[in-house]
Amino acid sequence: MANFPGTYGRYPATRLRRNRRYEWSRRLMAENVLTPGDLIWTVFVRPGQGESEPVPSMPGVERVSPDVLAEQAREAYSLGIPALAVFPQTQPERKTPDGDEALNPGNLVCQAVRAVKDAVPEMGVVCDVALDPYTSHGQDGLVRDSYVVNDETVEILCRQALNQVAAGCDVIAPSDMMDGRIGALRKALDAAGHEKVLLLSYAAKYASVFYGPFRDAVGSSTSLGEGDKRTYQMDPANTDEALREVALDIEEGADMVMIKPGMPYLDIVRRVKETFAMPTYVYQVSGEYAMLMAAGEKGWLDGEGAIMESLLGFKRAGADGILTYAAVRAAKTLNG
Repeated sequence: MANFPGTYGRYPATRLRRNRRYEWSRRLMAENVLTPGDLIWTVFVRPGQGESEPVPSMPGVERVSPDVLAEQAREAYSLGIPALAVFPQTQPERKTPDGDEALNPGNLVCQAVRAVKDAVPEMGVVCDVALDPYTSHGQDGLVRDSYVVNDETVEILCRQALNQVAAGCDVIAPSDMMDGRIGALRKALDAAGHEKVLLLSYAAKYASVFYGPFRDAVGSSTSLGEGDKRTYQMDPANTDEALREVALDIEEGADMVMIKPGMPYLDIVRRVKETFAMPTYVYQVSGEYAMLMAAGEKGWLDGEGAIMESLLGFKRAGADGILTYAAVRAAKTLNG
């Protein structure tokens, strides 16, 4: 590269536009390709039967009851989407300071997992492990003396994971950012005979304003109130710390690692992929999705084109897979 650009030709003999002239030649020269197989569909479940309701801050996204999700999963799988990730809208009366509903074998996530697995056994199901959908205070862990405690939270998360696996979950994806939870989860899963269950770690999850619409969708924003999660989620100013977090999770047994949010943290995706060569995932979070869709509805952007360009950008940065609310929409576009 020291002799660049001379080593790579000179104008006018070299004309890079020649390769871009035709649609077929652009396809042949493409360095990255996005397919439905790169997508994990993120979905919200609500109580009831035959129910669906829009999420106001996320155009095109609905909360649906488990039976409706099962039917939607059939379509998603037929489009080539290999997996979905489930998040619950827990009823307020079921929320407690210690998030006990997370351990209920009949909670919304467990209902949804069973429904999807009955309808589409081949589809992978990813379950979030964290307490914020179930706690009355909206934090991801147990709160003691106004502080989210670590080790006591990890014990509950292990029980939550075992509850989800019993329902049929294939991938446990802890988003809580407690120290040591990957090692504890791997040990708990293996001890219970679930050594085949995958661990997808939210290894570098930043304290971000881009989670706002998600918290509206699951009902944790009102619980959280004026609180924040900066004592356990990462500082947006830091990059080296992300590598330390990822390294620790790999050492503890993570099968895959994730960066969250996506577009504001493409540099982290690239550094993680290049440093560890691990299966690396990125989450296009609710705020990112909402911005692109809202701009499209206003006519300020080609919303469909913006979504597709953003997903390809994640691939270009090094992501092996993308969690997105636009998975079905994108898969239909990719399938023509």
